[in-house]
Amino acid sequence: MLYWLLYEVMYPNVIPFPLFRYVTFRTAFASMTALFLCLLLGPWMIRKLRELQIGQHIREDGPQAHFKKAGTPTMGGILILVSIVVPSLLWANLRNPYLWVALIGTLMFGAIGAYDDWSKIQRRRNLGLTGKQKFLLQVLAALLIGFLLLGLHAMGLYSTTMNVPFFKQLRPDLLIDRWLASPLTYPLAFLFFFAFLIFVIVGSSNAVNLTDGLDGLAIGLTIIASGAMTVLTYASGHAQFANYLDLVRLPGASELTIFCGAMTGAALGFLWYNAHPADIFMGDVGSLSLGSAIAIVAVLIKQEILLIFVGGVFVLETLSVILQVASFKLRGKRIFKMAPLHHHFEALGWQESKIIVRFWIGGLILALFSLTTLKLR
Repeated sequence: MLYWLLYEVMYPNVIPFPLFRYVTFRTAFASMTALFLCLLLGPWMIRKLRELQIGQHIREDGPQAHFKKAGTPTMGGILILVSIVVPSLLWANLRNPYLWVALIGTLMFGAIGAYDDWSKIQRRRNLGLTGKQKFLLQVLAALLIGFLLLGLHAMGLYSTTMNVPFFKQLRPDLLIDRWLASPLTYPLAFLFFFAFLIFVIVGSSNAVNLTDGLDGLAIGLTIIASGAMTVLTYASGHAQFANYLDLVRLPGASELTIFCGAMTGAALGFLWYNAHPADIFMGDVGSLSLGSAIAIVAVLIKQEILLIFVGGVFVLETLSVILQVASFKLRGKRIFKMAPLHHHFEALGWQESKIIVRFWIGGLILALFSLTTLKLR
């Protein structure tokens, strides 16, 4: 909106400097807008949630120390979403289709999380949607994103080939050519495309959701991941950087840099209130939407595999749950004292603040490693 007003309308007759044309300039302002918007609305949001008695219910089988957190305002993810969407609409080029795919996808997963949170509040228990219900809604949202991407692909605006870390010449195509060549195997290509898309987006969404168990843990890791995605989106949309790093270049992807910058700023602002001891929790409305947002951006810029490193701690948290459940069902024994992984360290006697900071350090190391792989190919 401001991009259109300040650059396309007012430049050069009113504003002599074409600053608003540059992605870097608008990304910086989007980040600051998101940060200050979150900081400004935070106290009002916390007060309103308390007035409406929208408080967190603690799982009965979780760490006993967490029961003192019962009643802390939740659904703070609404604040995060507002702080992402508003700056994106203000500073990005609204003609860009990638931006709308990212916004629509993020809001869809946020709506699923909001419905889940509201169900928990109404039942006054830590039980909202069933696992099957939540998964089905997430799959439907991912399928819609897939159809949007296929529409962009048909218009020549989206590539289905992927960048692969460490391998410059290896670029697998999600729409496998040999399957598309035959009418009999034609559906298999689209089946594989949608299955992979669901795995990435739904998996990432749930990974952040599982990690959101300690004050500031998930939102701090989101700052790191979204910061890394800001760099990746800028490189993917920049002709010289993309050519130098041999990336699949998407000219319009540079506008996603503004979206990622807004996400980083919003996460920083929310951490101010979510830091230990937390004044507000993001709830599923925050964790599901943030996880999906990071994954959708990775899908758009063809860095689906690199997402494993960008969100490395989220992946480890998810694997700990999978391994714990599989081990208990197959052997009747647990691998960890408690899952997800952060609860295991709590059970070992680590202080909550120490776990959070150490996980942040691990996330930062993995995110920096993911950026180095751009050249190590």
